[in-house]
Amino acid sequence: MTGTMSRKAAISLALAAGFLAETPVRAQGTGEKGGTMLQIVRTYKAADYPRLSRMPGFSVQLIANHMKLYQGYVANTNALAEKLAALLSDGKEKTPEYAELKRRFGWEFNGMRLHELYFGNMGAAGAPQQSAHVYRSLMEDFGGFEAWKRDFTATGSMRGIGWAVLCEDNASGRMFNVWINEHDGGHLAGCTPLLVMDVFEHAYLTDYQLERGKYIAAFFNVVDWEAVFKRRPG
Repeated sequence: MTGTMSRKAAISLALAAGFLAETPVRAQGTGEKGGTMLQIVRTYKAADYPRLSRMPGFSVQLIANHMKLYQGYVANTNALAEKLAALLSDGKEKTPEYAELKRRFGWEFNGMRLHELYFGNMGAAGAPQQSAHVYRSLMEDFGGFEAWKRDFTATGSMRGIGWAVLCEDNASGRMFNVWINEHDGGHLAGCTPLLVMDVFEHAYLTDYQLERGKYIAAFFNVVDWEAVFKRRPG
């Protein structure tokens, strides 16, 4: 969620959109006053992206496989959140198990959220509105849209597995193309992700084998720039 939206409003919007569901979970352990604790844990629900199955350059099989992978991140995020809550209620927050699960949570959560951003900025015609703020900012920060595109493509073509992300610095409005290693290495603090491209092999191997460049070209043909514009902070 971006801008000045309150935490309560953000949660309400997420619940309405189907990303969150409030579920009572009985913690495995006792609370501070004794007895079993009953906690309300907001669990995440996998979103649906039906228009992705109709995208040119992306087979139905590739999208179906990718969605299953995303759903696994959602399930793991929920499972880790419940396990951490149970360990905390049982007074085991200083254990190695708690520490490892806490570290793992960020990896699973970012895997969930980055996939949602990625799927959410696909399924359109790939043509940006030249009058939009993001387009004008790309012109200013990169010297032109095509120069930005070359830089984004080069970022996504780097060896390794991860994500290429166009983000905006919330303080200055400056645009950056960044590489996020796996899911959790390379995020810029205080920046909002605007355009997200998955460059793990599973995003393109089914259709393009090891030709990542062809996948990137296909990605640009289906970018939903309206979704990108709406992600701007403020």
